[in-house]
Order: sequence, then structure tokens, then C-alpha cells
Amino acid sequence: MLTPKLLTTLPQSTPRSVLADLLAGITVAMVALPLSLAIAIASGAPPETGLVTAIVGGFLISLLGGSRVQIGGPTGAFIVVVYGVVTTHGFDGLILATLMAGVILVIGGVLKAGNLIALVPEPVINGFTIGIAAIIALSQVPDALGIVLPEGTPAETLERIPAIWAARDTISWASVAIGLGAIVLIVVLRRLFPRFPGLIVAVGLVSAAVALFALPVDTLFARFGPLPNRLPMPQMPEITGTRLVELLPSALIIAFLAGIESLLSAMVADRMVAGRHRPNAEILAQGVANLGSAVMGGLPVTGAIARTATNVRAGGRTPLAGIFHALVILAVMMLAAPLAGYLAMPALAGLLLVTAWNMSEPQHWRGYLTTGRVSDRVLLVLTLVLTVLADLTVAIGVGVAVGLALRLSRRAAPPENWHPPER
Repeated sequence: MLTPKLLTTLPQSTPRSVLADLLAGITVAMVALPLSLAIAIASGAPPETGLVTAIVGGFLISLLGGSRVQIGGPTGAFIVVVYGVVTTHGFDGLILATLMAGVILVIGGVLKAGNLIALVPEPVINGFTIGIAAIIALSQVPDALGIVLPEGTPAETLERIPAIWAARDTISWASVAIGLGAIVLIVVLRRLFPRFPGLIVAVGLVSAAVALFALPVDTLFARFGPLPNRLPMPQMPEITGTRLVELLPSALIIAFLAGIESLLSAMVADRMVAGRHRPNAEILAQGVANLGSAVMGGLPVTGAIARTATNVRAGGRTPLAGIFHALVILAVMMLAAPLAGYLAMPALAGLLLVTAWNMSEPQHWRGYLTTGRVSDRVLLVLTLVLTVLADLTVAIGVGVAVGLALRLSRRAAPPENWHPPER
């Protein structure tokens, strides 16, 4: 079914429900603002592209999606692949890869590929997610510690770790204090006031301390200049046959991540609101959202699990909350863009370190290691290692192939309590 949930819920809306969605949208926007900036920076893109993605992509996902409460925007899962595409093909190459991914997702939605998520082995998803979280955390260590890396330092894990160690003498203790302060505040505010948008408060407070005490800490303005206060004009990248072939693997990875993460997020949301999402409508909306984000110069977009959960906890119950969230971010961008320049880079790094920790779901590590089949644990570790040390395409390809092979072998095997019949 491709009908957007908005068309189902809108006739049932009341002034009270619209107000609840508005308040939830404002809350989620306050969470999404610093996170969108931090994700864009970590991806090697201009910080404003994160806001563009949250505004355009978030609006289209809520407008056309198959979930009642899904919140769309840039997510940490894309940092690694986006950074790789930008480094290799430039930002224009990323725009083209995102456009291609959007087309793939639209076709997938029309062909009802949303039901295929059940074929992706869970250990592959878990290992891949933990691996991405580890890469994100490693990428944020320099900013969190104020370490200055030489220009051209490679992003690959095996080469980046020695580079960080070699530059350890450049650690700024002011940056360490600001990064650590942001982490502590985020964790404390989340524990004490789970419905409160603690992310922007924590980042804002420590950044205010940097300005108030004139601390020698890098800021958003110092590194990137002023943020624009309006959306860019639509534009198309250069499209050639050669570029399409070169960027196809990246486009497939972006489409895979967008589809998997959005459907996982929708499934989590279903449990929280006792609802049922429409997977094919969700995939179609992800495709349109990625097309829209790319044309407006944004990043790949998908449903964000943490922001969706925040939306539910804040009282959002219909797609109007996601639409309000996008409009609030647009209003802040237009009215308060100069204030974002004061945000401290170590604070944003601390925010992403917390995000990476939460992405890895440490509460489930013990279960991964002690329950289930040994082959599933091996598959999880294999996918994790390939994600960190090799390449995302290799990790997904090998993980899915091995996982499906294991599933087929188990289907052919008799049950554990099966005994051959006596003849």
C-alpha cells in the first residue's frame, strides 16, 4: 500500500491533537538542530547541508511516508559513506549519488521492496551498526580533544589511529573540558529530563562558556564562516555515463542504508504507539526525500530512530509532528543562523560521541555474545570487522551473502530434535 499515513490521519485530527503534534515537532527540532550540524561536519560537508537535509528531507518523509510518527533527517549511519564519496568524488559527486539512491528507492517502493527487510540477517545489521558507530567515534576524537591533524590525513582506520597518536602533543585541555562537559550534560539531562531537548541545551551551555571566558576552542564560525539564513536554490549535478557507473556502488549503499534504517525506525515506532506502518509507502517516501534533498544541495536522508523516539515521547502521534519539526528548523535557520556560529566544535564532537555510543546499543552486547547460534556471532563480528577495516560495500555484500547462505543451510537441516526414522 503506497498511501501516505498523513492522508489517513489528517481527517481524524482535532485542535488538541494538532497542538500536541506542534509541541512535539518543536521538541524534536531542538534535538535535530545541533545533531544535523554535527553530522554534516563529520561527513566532510558544509554544516548548513545538515539543516537543508533535515528541512527538505524531513518534510517530505512526513508528508509522504507510511509511518505515523517517523522523523526524517541526516543520520550518523551515513557519515562514513558520505565522507568517502565527498573525499573521492567531491560534493557534486555526493549529490549525484544521492539522486541515484533516490531513484533506486522510488523504484523499490513501487515494486513493493519494503517487505524484503526480513531477508537481511539481524547479525549483519547489528555488526554493521556497531562498526559504523566505532568509525564515527574515531572520527570525532581529534575535535573532542582539540588535536590538530596534518592536512590530508587519511580517513581509513588503520592509518588514522597512528596519525592521531602522532599528533597527541597538540591536545587542547580547554577543548577536552568542553567536549567532556557536553557529554556529561547530555547524559545527565537525558537521565533527569528524558522529554526535555537536552542536546541543544548541553551544546548551547558549553558553547556559551567558550564565548564568555574567551577559551581557545574552535567554533563553527571560526572553521566554516557564517551559516546562510535561507535555503539554497535547486540545482542539478553534472550527469555523465562515466560518473553514473563510478557512483553506482555508493548509490546502492545509500539506498540500502536509507531503506534499512527507515524501516527499522518505523518498526520501533510501531511498538511505541501500537501502530502499523506501510513499508512500501515508507520506501517510496525515502526515495522522494532523497531526490528532494539532493536537488536542494542536502545530504542523504532517512528515518532517524532516536529522533522518532523523541517525537513519540514528546506526544507526537501523526505525521504533522514531523512536518512541524521541519518548519521549525527552517524558521530557526532564517532567524537565528548567526547564533549557530558560536557553537563549539568539541561540544558537537561530544554530541556525536554520545550518538555513536547509543548507536552501538551497548545494552545488547552481552546478549550478542552469549545467546543465539555461534554462526550468528561469527557473522556479526565478521560484518563489524569488515565495516571498520575494509569497506562498507564489502561489509554489506559479504555479510548479506554469508547470512543468506547460513539461512539456506539451516532450512535444509533437520530440527535439532529430529531423528532418522527406523526402517
